[in-house]
This record gives sequence, structure tokens and C-alpha cells, in this order.
Amino acid sequence: MFIQIIQGKCTKQDEMHAQFDKWLRDLAPSAPGWLGGTFGFTDDDMFVGVIRFEDKEKAMTNSDRPEQGQWWSETERLFDGPVEFHNADKVLLMLEGGSDDAGFVQVIQGKLDDAKLLEAEMDEMTNMLRKERPEILGSTFAIEEDGTFTEAVFFTDEAMARQGEAKAMPNREEVRHLMQDWRRITHDVRYLDLHHPWFASRGASAGR
Repeated sequence: MFIQIIQGKCTKQDEMHAQFDKWLRDLAPSAPGWLGGTFGFTDDDMFVGVIRFEDKEKAMTNSDRPEQGQWWSETERLFDGPVEFHNADKVLLMLEGGSDDAGFVQVIQGKLDDAKLLEAEMDEMTNMLRKERPEILGSTFAIEEDGTFTEAVFFTDEAMARQGEAKAMPNREEVRHLMQDWRRITHDVRYLDLHHPWFASRGASAGR
């Protein structure tokens, strides 16, 4: 899987939502390798789009389409400033991966120092979360070549997510070492909360 993240300040939220609905209606059906996407705004008007493709080659082929270029020239004008792109062809899935049934999505971004360790512990982390954090439906973890990562965590709803955050994790060795490793290999971490996310998958349209 390949993931592209698009983010930037946007106060024209309704127009941006409509523009992505237009892409899903007019361009997505013929987009090479497109799998789906997660979209939303933070409280401070940061738009975040996490878009999934089968692989990097198909994603780049899509970017080169003239109709894609035309759509983007219209879309770029809706941002209040520079647009940030992240492209990651190393993607790890936790639990069921992304979920269009989520009521709340938290995007976590930062730097990762040891992708191999994270990958080695992914099954262990998944089993722990399945037991201790049932409100987490899944996550996609996109890692760029320089170690920049973007994780999208999908929750049943925000109230359950906040309850889970406040709950003390069990004081067991297998849990402690996972948490310690996470803190050791990640830094410059920031959290972007999408309170009202919308989703799209191949064969289905986005919902408001």
C-alpha cells in the first residue's frame, strides 16, 4: 500500500468538502490504484486528507493525469497558505487498518527512529490494543524515507477515545516494554484531532 497525506490551513471548509466530493464523483472511478481516503478538519482549521493507493507507481500515474492536475489547481486555491504533502510507500496496518465506520479519527505525526523495531512489535502491539483499547477500530501507519510518520487511528467515537486515553494501562511487563519502546523511538510528536471525519472507499461515496 502507498499513502499520500495532504494537509494545510483551510477556512473554506464547506468548499473543500465539496471539492473532494467532486473528485470522488468525477475522478476516483478512473484513478489508477485508488483504494480510499480519510478526510477532516481540526479545530484550528487544518485540513487533513489521508489517501490510500495500491502502490506508489499507480499513485504517481494518477497525479500525472491532466484531469487530476486541473482538479488540483482548483483545490489548491481553497487553502489559506502552503500545502504540505507526505508520501509513504511503507505502510503498517494495526487491527483492521482504516475503518469507514469510525466516529472520530486522531492523526499522529512525528519522527520515527527505528521502523524495524516498530514493525517487529506490531503484532504484539495489536494484541495488546485489542484487549485493552476496544474502542480503537484500527490504524494505518505511514512511514516516509526520512522517518517522518503519519498514523491515522480510527475510534468508535470520541467519548470512548477520551475514556480510553484516561484509563491507566496495566502494569504488566509486556505492556510496559511496548510503551517504553514507543516513547524511545518516536519524537516531535503532534496530534491532529478530526472530530467530524468523512471517508471514501472504492465502490462507495463519501459521507458527511
